Amino acid sequence: MNTPFRKPLPGTGLDYYDARAAVNAIQPGAWEQLPYTARVHAENLVRRADPQKLNDYLTQLIERRRDLDFPWFPVRVVCHDILGQTALVDLAGLRDAIADAGGDPAQINPVVPVQLIVDHSLAVECGGYVPDAFAKNRAIEDRRNEDRFHFIEWTKDAFDNVDVIPAGNGIMHQINLEKMSPVVYVQKDGERGVAFPDTCVGTDSHTPHVDALGVIAVGVGGLEAENVMLGRASWMRLPDIVGVRLTGRRQPGITATDIVLALTEFLRKERVVGAYVEFFGEGADSLSIGDRATISNMCPEYGATAALFYIDGQTIDYLRLTGRDDEQVKLVENYARTAGFWADSLKTAQYERVLEFDLSSVVRNMAGPSNPHRRLPVAALAERGIADEAKLAAGKAGEAQGLMPDGAVIIAAITSCTNTSNPRNVIAAALMARNANRRGLMRKPWVKTSLAPGSKAVELYLKEAGLLEDLEQLGFGIVAFACTTCNGMSGALDPAIQQEIIDRDLYATAVLSGNRNFDGRIHPYAKQAFLASPPLVVAYAIAGTIRFDIEQDVLGMDADGNEVRLRDIWPSDEEIDAIVAQAVKPEQFRKVYEPMFAARVESGETISPLYDWRPMSTYIRRPPYWEGALAGTRTLKGMRPLAVLPDNITTDHLSPSNAILMNSAAGEYLHKMGLPEEDFNSYATHRGDHLTAQRATFANPKLVNEMAVVDGEVKQGSLARLEPEGKVQRMWEVIETYMARKQPLIIIAGADYGQGSSRDWAAKGVRLAGVEAIVAEGFERIHRTNLIGMGVLPLEFKPGTTRKTLGIDGTETFDVIGERTPRGTLTLVIHRRNGETVEVPVTCRLDSDEEVSIYDAGGVLQRFAQDFLASSGSGGNTRQTQAVH
Repeated sequence: MNTPFRKPLPGTGLDYYDARAAVNAIQPGAWEQLPYTARVHAENLVRRADPQKLNDYLTQLIERRRDLDFPWFPVRVVCHDILGQTALVDLAGLRDAIADAGGDPAQINPVVPVQLIVDHSLAVECGGYVPDAFAKNRAIEDRRNEDRFHFIEWTKDAFDNVDVIPAGNGIMHQINLEKMSPVVYVQKDGERGVAFPDTCVGTDSHTPHVDALGVIAVGVGGLEAENVMLGRASWMRLPDIVGVRLTGRRQPGITATDIVLALTEFLRKERVVGAYVEFFGEGADSLSIGDRATISNMCPEYGATAALFYIDGQTIDYLRLTGRDDEQVKLVENYARTAGFWADSLKTAQYERVLEFDLSSVVRNMAGPSNPHRRLPVAALAERGIADEAKLAAGKAGEAQGLMPDGAVIIAAITSCTNTSNPRNVIAAALMARNANRRGLMRKPWVKTSLAPGSKAVELYLKEAGLLEDLEQLGFGIVAFACTTCNGMSGALDPAIQQEIIDRDLYATAVLSGNRNFDGRIHPYAKQAFLASPPLVVAYAIAGTIRFDIEQDVLGMDADGNEVRLRDIWPSDEEIDAIVAQAVKPEQFRKVYEPMFAARVESGETISPLYDWRPMSTYIRRPPYWEGALAGTRTLKGMRPLAVLPDNITTDHLSPSNAILMNSAAGEYLHKMGLPEEDFNSYATHRGDHLTAQRATFANPKLVNEMAVVDGEVKQGSLARLEPEGKVQRMWEVIETYMARKQPLIIIAGADYGQGSSRDWAAKGVRLAGVEAIVAEGFERIHRTNLIGMGVLPLEFKPGTTRKTLGIDGTETFDVIGERTPRGTLTLVIHRRNGETVEVPVTCRLDSDEEVSIYDAGGVLQRFAQDFLASSGSGGNTRQTQAVH
């Protein structure tokens, strides 16, 4: 697009779009007041939007108005193998549907680059104390996932614009930070290339990890990602942009994990849900990119959409440290300074709301036992009853008898891009291990320990520092370069330990350096889980129980009979920083990433545009989006509740990702399909097969469905009540019965419905069950868009109205009437069993015209298929129909 705002970028052979000039042409001086988020969106609009509407869009940004949808065109899509594979299964199914309707399936391709990293499939079957744990875990991963990996390899050759990083290479977020994001993207456009800000969406809620580099990266569900893949704009209203001024500096002995857990609690309380958060101030300036990435990664835990830092000297230093090409590093600084994205030019930015957080106030923290935003200062363990002295004494007595103590830590995992992207956190843990080894301390024998870095570069700098062997000696050998424990892939426990937990009904726990600790997520036998910094994870492996004052209690005795406490083995900041400076080198990142991203050699083999579905696969199956419940008409009439739910229902409740047990509905199905129990794998890995994934709907053992009342008490578990019979049964049996009856369903819920991972099957499962609407007090952003992408109508109670004030008990039937308009008011009609009818106003949470259009079509794929076939039938160029103008 040639506009008066396209100009040469000084000192290069490239052009750029001068969004500053475009904004100031409308209102002189307005650019200087725009926050970073608004500037990036302004550039995107100047470069990509309809010129006839450009001034209207930019005026909205300037005036902070929110009455007009505007388009955002992300540069690329980043996927992990669970949702990425599921999205590509959907596209493969879409190709089948297009072929069945007489269209050309080969024309269905991602329009923007799609990078898929296989990082969510490995379970830690072998802990970090097992010789060759990495190789053994990888072999199990390949065996279990052969069907999935076969499909993923097919997509790499069958689709244009799809690149795959195979298993065993790292986590998508850390690879994105260390290599994939150029910060400033260059695209060929005529004789000269064009430079502009890198932007992306990712099929994981922690995609904002790379926001630390000044890149707007947003976590979306696979359905929304499919929309972007196919060249459509992501339509939005101007988000709430919140400035967070960081003041002060961290105290000695405080890690970035401690800071982010404190920030997560603070920002949740300040209600930044759905906002774009921008960090600035002297405190932000003092943080390395590793520290910033720790903060940006936890963005979904404080509920924000993005968590941005500006491009500054720290950015440039990090790009050099991670081995980026010198020319690219120069381009980033040149472009950012010229185009108005450098930190110094943001000092005049104005925010509608500014929060202030003092880094010097942060103490040593954990989070738990059930939510990432429930901060737990380690100094408060005793007063909160977690390190209760009586229980600790009983635990020590049990330990002396060779039994696990109450509160036994059965899993201690250094995991997740949150922390392993930060060399300082990893080195701190390694020094803790070295110091513990020198004092003769060991992990407790019931603790399953593991180290799963998000990048192979971590192994290289640990070896360079001479610290890998110290971690291995304590049981923290490298088990994977993958997501593992944080995603519920913690693997099986030792059978004797598992049996003891069952026999004694032990309260067993997990401690991990991850970002999620929802009940039931980490392991079925870890009743609760705590988030902690990597060095604290090491300490808890030694302590062996959560009933322990980690600051004050004795970890053990050294060879001279001296008591050893945490302070005796905690490394100094000076030593940590010195080793990071000495051991982390650019050549390590080049050694890892240059072969990984080498140009692909085409095989020359002809690949069919249609996938050859394997009929007995329990991993990959042709999706049913033009069959069954999804082919029927949604009437929004006579709906029965499948569940009446409390506050804080997470996507782990809706569609768990952890290990499948034999006594579950999915386990029984896999057994009938001939899979041995040891290869059931996780719920997450089976999401390409709807027959398995449907049986995961509401399969979390910690679910509380208020309809599941037995003998006057609500029973916890995967339970529902069949109506009108009033019979409480396992959730899947109730779903099957309603499916056979073609009974339309509704879900009634409390606040913060759908918080957690960006999990498509949390929406797909309920839709395939026949759920047509969900009424809640509030929705988490990603899950709400997933529901719309599946054709489920999200409705929000008006303030002051809840399931409790309405006395809803699940015996009712429901209708929804009224015209669906963005955030308009509809009427929920409640028909009570006694014949009474109540009409309740609710807000339609279709927030834009685009969302109304997607919902009316039945979902993202149905909408695209309709448009594609209509355009093809009119003789239009099918590839061009994939873009929305």
